[in-house]
Amino acid sequence: MTGRAFLDTNVLVYAVDDADPEKKKTARALLAQADNAVISAQVLNEFYVTVTRKLKPAIDAETAGHMVRKLARLQCVPVDAQLVQSALRAGQRWRLSHWDSLVVEAARQSGCSKILTEDLADGAAYDGLIIENPFR
Repeated sequence: MTGRAFLDTNVLVYAVDDADPEKKKTARALLAQADNAVISAQVLNEFYVTVTRKLKPAIDAETAGHMVRKLARLQCVPVDAQLVQSALRAGQRWRLSHWDSLVVEAARQSGCSKILTEDLADGAAYDGLIIENPFR
């Protein structure tokens, strides 16, 4: 992974989801080279909810909690009032959902050059921050 990359929730979820072996392989490869990766507290929360409630079969709470603690070793941007205010402005400026604008602002404020996600348009740019879909 060249440059600082922000990992969105779907990258973390695919790393533990058996439903799509190719996406799982890609996500695990990204995590294996994640020394320079950034996530946010929002991403950790979304990961926990997704793997314990939406995955089939779901991951039990204790195992998911262990996964969250391990993922929290990455650089993790807190979601504070300043980030929320920036995200509100970004959401209006670029017509993003609130949750997507929180991801974009967390990535921008932590100095990332790209966001790895399949939830935003591949190749889109937000003030120089590039969206890259690693699963395409």
